[in-house]
Amino acid sequence: MDPGEKPHVVCLPAAAQGHITPMLKLAKILHTRGFHVTFVNTEFNHRRLLSSRGPAALDGLRDFRFASIPDGLPPSDPDATQDIAELCYSIKTAFLPHFRTLLAKLNGPGSGVPPITCLVVDGVMSFGYDAAEEIGVPCAALWTSSACGFMGYRSFRQLMDRGFVPFKDEAQITDAGHLDTVVEGIGGMCAGMRLRDFPSYIRTTDRGDTMMNFVLYIAERLSLPAAVLLNTFDELEGPVLDAMRTILPPLYTVGPLHLHASLVVPAGTSLDGLGSNLWKEQDGGLLEWLHGRSPNSVVYVNYGSTTVMTKQQLLEFAWGLADSGYPFIWNIRPDLVRGDTAVLPPEFMSVVSGRSILTTWCSQEKVIAHEAVGVFLTHSGWNSTLESIGAGVPMLSWPFFGEQQTNCRYKCTEWGNGLEIGGEVKREELASMIREVMEGEKGHEMRRGAAEWKDMAIRATLPGGPSMANLDAVIHDVLLAKFYS
Repeated sequence: MDPGEKPHVVCLPAAAQGHITPMLKLAKILHTRGFHVTFVNTEFNHRRLLSSRGPAALDGLRDFRFASIPDGLPPSDPDATQDIAELCYSIKTAFLPHFRTLLAKLNGPGSGVPPITCLVVDGVMSFGYDAAEEIGVPCAALWTSSACGFMGYRSFRQLMDRGFVPFKDEAQITDAGHLDTVVEGIGGMCAGMRLRDFPSYIRTTDRGDTMMNFVLYIAERLSLPAAVLLNTFDELEGPVLDAMRTILPPLYTVGPLHLHASLVVPAGTSLDGLGSNLWKEQDGGLLEWLHGRSPNSVVYVNYGSTTVMTKQQLLEFAWGLADSGYPFIWNIRPDLVRGDTAVLPPEFMSVVSGRSILTTWCSQEKVIAHEAVGVFLTHSGWNSTLESIGAGVPMLSWPFFGEQQTNCRYKCTEWGNGLEIGGEVKREELASMIREVMEGEKGHEMRRGAAEWKDMAIRATLPGGPSMANLDAVIHDVLLAKFYS
């Protein structure tokens, strides 16, 4: 097409690493389908992206452009995730006018881009639905976390109505017995869900808690866009998806997006080179190091972009890895330890010398997909979970917050590809769990199950598979409705 005749999609991720990554995958896929793309980050995250990737990495395509809007927050550490509660409050109260101004600029004279045809906004950024209505274009929402996570959030009102939430006193928030309370009859969720398995924002005594109310707000507003896209596949979350279809607009499963993108985005091109990592990747010969290891012999450890832990927890993880006897790769962000720098003792470094690589950030997709990786120690964020499923790698899960608890429950009890590291991690227990997954009978069962899920994930994204068919449908039925009208 002539550039002026291209449909123009504006993609708006939520302002966090775990949301930017899948939205950028989707944006790349849409670009391969002929769309002009404007990808909108906050000014804070745009600066981080420029710092980590370099300006040239964002300027390779004239019809794939990056834009930014203010977030209304005070200055903070430029290389760390912003305060989540403050960010969510600002999303709800301050973002819409800034986004409205950007859309007007893009649609204005002399913008140099085609008129906006449609919006694809993160389900967290629900003000985008209002902006799309104002300018008269269709809007699809991308729900970037799991379907089970969504139903967990959507169930908050039921939990409130039944008196489970908010908690009666502060002691219940950490009381193992109370958190083990089974809650039956929650629509769409698997049987035997305990309070601890629901997204962690229910763990409050305050009915006005910012995060609890925000996630319920966005879950209930997901009924407003013209379509909902999910980064999952039907075989993985079928029963939950069936429940979602009864309460939401047309729903399209288009994942796993990282597998889908790997098939349609030409390798080595400028489009392929557009990255989403807000931290600088440290390769350090990781893949070469993995090439020298036996299949299923390496432990990969990454607790995501927002997890924080205490110094003692860091040490327990460190010595558990050391005592397992297996080689490992561990991503340790500078802000991983709450209120301090993550520093490991010299004696630990001496013990693991020659069988470990420590980085601050790496290309996780490539590492997990390597045949040498035998288990993934993860916070159970949805991107990490899908990347592990797509690579057929079993998981040890230490969920931190949000729907990570729900993801953990499903992988441990429904999908059979995970084990939970419960509560306060202990080095002896961690070492034992690693050995069990790597060489025990339970580990063999998990590996068989993980291999089956890998095959199903790959089939979903192949040409003619349901993910590609669903994307065809949402493009034709929703995203191009304005373009062809």
